[in-house]
Amino acid sequence: MFISESASSPSLAASSSGPESRWLLPIAGMSCASCAARLQKVLQATPQVSRAEVNFATTQADVVASTEVTLPALIAVVERCGFSVPQEQHSLLITGISCASCVQRIERGLLKVPGVVDVSVNLASGEAAVQTLSNTDPGTLLAAVHQSGYGAELPAQSAAAAGVPRWPSWWPIAVAVGLTLPLLLPMIAMLWGQHWALPPVWQWLLATPVQFWLGARFYRSGWQALRSGSGNMDLLVVLGTSAAYGLSCWLWIMGLRAHYVLHSMVQPELYFEASATVITLVLLGKWLETRAKHQTTAAIRALQALRPDQARVLRDGEWHWLPLGSLVVGDRVMVLPGERIPVDGLVLQGESLVDESLLTGESMPVSKSVGDGVTGGAVNGDGLLELDTTRLGAESTLSRIIRLVEQAQMVKPPVQRLVDRVSAIFVPVVVGIALLTFLGWELLGGDWQQALLNGVAVLVIACPCALGLATPTAIMVGTGVAARHGILIKDALALEQAQAIAQVVFDKTGTLTQGHPQLVSYGVVSDQDSAVSWMRSAARSDEVQDMEPEAVDQGSDYAPLLLAAALSQGSSHPLGRALLSAAQLTGLEIPELQDGRALPGRGMQGTVMWHGESRNIWLGSERLLLEFGLTVPAAVAASLAQAAKAGQTLSFIGWQDAQNSPVLLAWFGFADPIKPYALEAVRRLQKVGIQVVMLTGDHADAAAKVATELGIRDYQASLLPQEKVEALGQWRQHGRVQAMVGDGINDAPALAAADVGIAMATGSDVAMQAASITLMRGDPLLVSEAIDLSRRTYAKIRQNLFWAFIYNLVGIPLAAAGLLNPIIAGAAMAFSSVSVVSNALLLRRWKMASLPESTKSSQELPHE
Repeated sequence: MFISESASSPSLAASSSGPESRWLLPIAGMSCASCAARLQKVLQATPQVSRAEVNFATTQADVVASTEVTLPALIAVVERCGFSVPQEQHSLLITGISCASCVQRIERGLLKVPGVVDVSVNLASGEAAVQTLSNTDPGTLLAAVHQSGYGAELPAQSAAAAGVPRWPSWWPIAVAVGLTLPLLLPMIAMLWGQHWALPPVWQWLLATPVQFWLGARFYRSGWQALRSGSGNMDLLVVLGTSAAYGLSCWLWIMGLRAHYVLHSMVQPELYFEASATVITLVLLGKWLETRAKHQTTAAIRALQALRPDQARVLRDGEWHWLPLGSLVVGDRVMVLPGERIPVDGLVLQGESLVDESLLTGESMPVSKSVGDGVTGGAVNGDGLLELDTTRLGAESTLSRIIRLVEQAQMVKPPVQRLVDRVSAIFVPVVVGIALLTFLGWELLGGDWQQALLNGVAVLVIACPCALGLATPTAIMVGTGVAARHGILIKDALALEQAQAIAQVVFDKTGTLTQGHPQLVSYGVVSDQDSAVSWMRSAARSDEVQDMEPEAVDQGSDYAPLLLAAALSQGSSHPLGRALLSAAQLTGLEIPELQDGRALPGRGMQGTVMWHGESRNIWLGSERLLLEFGLTVPAAVAASLAQAAKAGQTLSFIGWQDAQNSPVLLAWFGFADPIKPYALEAVRRLQKVGIQVVMLTGDHADAAAKVATELGIRDYQASLLPQEKVEALGQWRQHGRVQAMVGDGINDAPALAAADVGIAMATGSDVAMQAASITLMRGDPLLVSEAIDLSRRTYAKIRQNLFWAFIYNLVGIPLAAAGLLNPIIAGAAMAFSSVSVVSNALLLRRWKMASLPESTKSSQELPHE
């Protein structure tokens, strides 16, 4: 996918102080890692380009440059290197266009879309011709026209053609095999003791089409590399096969001369079968490699296939089937049982079970009812749902997942950069070795024909493709498998660091616990204020509904609870939601919040209006109590101690009296249940030698209760966000790779400071942006699974690099020593790339570890 974004972060603006944009360009014409290295070098040398990475496996270039650099200028740079940037032409039907100024406005809007190269809007026909990169989503074009104030539709044939994968053609392989097999028949006959050979003219007729027709692609690519002053795998194939073909032609001509001049009847030994077989094997290897690489992108295609083309939308009081690109935020969408949900939205009406397995990895359907959020791409179960559309296009959850996976597959880890440097000099070194082989055999043996064949074997055995594919294919498969199981990895660096994690630091609330605390105890401290006493009288005068026993003490007064609930209306904190839920159970009116502000790490403060009178109310932790210089009265100290000993989280509410002095009114006790799989998650991490610790802003007693139940020895409590960062820094002094797991806004600084930040998608967007790994469901078990998958992926990278280097370190010396026939060398070279990709594909067999039977039977994942 094509990306354009502000590069204000250091990672994107490495060498520029001004605004930058990021492009993801599809590249055509690369044949091996040397091509990628050469193009990357040229792009990096382009003025105002701060970073460029070319990935041979995905055939894409990731470029960060000044906003002054235009897309056509980058395309021109790529084309000057001998490659091309695939583009597509889209036709949009525009409605609402009336004059030339409309044309200019639409063109300006479309030109701002990432991936758009050129735009032409025809006022007479109401049609827009848009030239884009081949990986540009047509839906973004429709959205841009809508944002410009006009309507747009995409012709069906254009939309249907988008994103259809193209398999490599098989017929060139079949033709090459058909022409090459007769050339190999004499060699096969020799195994049975038969000695005969095809006439030279027949050998030439069979080998020539293979060499110059089916092998034309190698000549074109090799020539483009040569013109750019570089080399690639195709150049090695061209040099080797052309040498064998040319030697055969020369020997044939010399044989004809001997026949007619010297009347010799001896038929010379020709090598047409070597040149034809090498090209056939390389073509076969490329075909198998392309098919295998196609499977590495299966996860992306599976996610893209989740996007429905149309949605049933309520317009003018009637339901209409409309293209997804014509929807806007706020549209009411109906989803029937069994249909795929087309948009991100909130349930307005209906109840159903929704299958989110392809998005979150959760195997069990999730219950959805009024007020619950749903994600586009999930499958509706047995109920009819009506949704309020909240996010569309690039902002939808599915689009963001696809974008994260694509970015992860694009960024190179440090080990790949070393391989790129090797690949950049690989071809010249191999050509030099081949030349030395030829000269050495010629000088020592005097048989220039054998010397040439040995040089050809050196050229053909070299495997730059295997080196280039070793790392990115493993990363592509690993990140794809992770995405299918609800683990989103932002980049390859996070994948590389995650495999070395030695310490996992958990936040408590919402990470190890369900994050949905309940109000379980409540006590009034002071009744000094006449306004509060008046509130109590007003509360008692109304009909009070019974509250659940586990929520609030039946004998307590509701006035402070209503005040706390009023203040919590301006907060998304889990404790605030618990207070609101408890207050709603009373059936009483909640006072109006006029203004409120958060006190980070301590609580909230604001003005609450009650029947025309306002009060300055504060609500927070014991830390806030101490800041106001207040202490807990002796009359309630025993109750508080008992609640704290039970692991309850305590909050306090108070107000400012007439003298603007703080007065403590009441206290609240909350309990937050531990997540069902948290204990198993901690055990699995500890079992593989990873130290588990916990950092929380909650008080010490609540932290101690959770730590004891989960078997966590090291923990710290009552921490502010910055203190969590400082604690991470102290633990990092031991030199171990560290992961931080959290879900809240207050966890974002620690997530960014850790070596690997792991965020729960059930938490805040800020946390997910700060983290390098996102868990699509709030299950701490996914932490150990993410580490396990990263270790297996990194193991595949090491295996691939080992075999890629072994092929070359062993094969090239054997060929130089004359121990490899060019045909065998060609087969080994073709097999090397296929084996590397196939080894990476074995990662697709990875599955999450099963749960113990006792855990399965007694626990279920909570609905979050």
